[in-house]
Amino acid sequence: MEKYDYRKAVCDDIRDYIQNNGIHASNYATRWDMFNELNDTLWVEDSVTGNASGSYTMSAWKAEENLCHNLDLLGQAIEEFGDMGDKLLSEGAEACDVTIRCYLLSECLDEVIDELFPNFWDED
Repeated sequence: MEKYDYRKAVCDDIRDYIQNNGIHASNYATRWDMFNELNDTLWVEDSVTGNASGSYTMSAWKAEENLCHNLDLLGQAIEEFGDMGDKLLSEGAEACDVTIRCYLLSECLDEVIDELFPNFWDED
């Protein structure tokens, strides 16, 4: 089984969301404005994090496959979000999968904004 690349998947989903919804940097006064609005929106966007419904994959089996060899990321997410490990694990693989996606969201959003809109807000 190949290791699932959460960072690549979340970046791809963010990129798709931005492109499919006609989002452009010109709609925002600053990069920070764009980042904040998209971060809030994508936090509960099922096509990116799965956080609205509680499942990105809509399949416990697929979520378990994604988690294979990614327990380090799950541990980092649990540490970042606080003492929720026992509760999260009892909610199952889909909740763990969503947690990793939410954990990576801001990092991946930064990367995608820089990729799609390089130097857009620079004064030079």
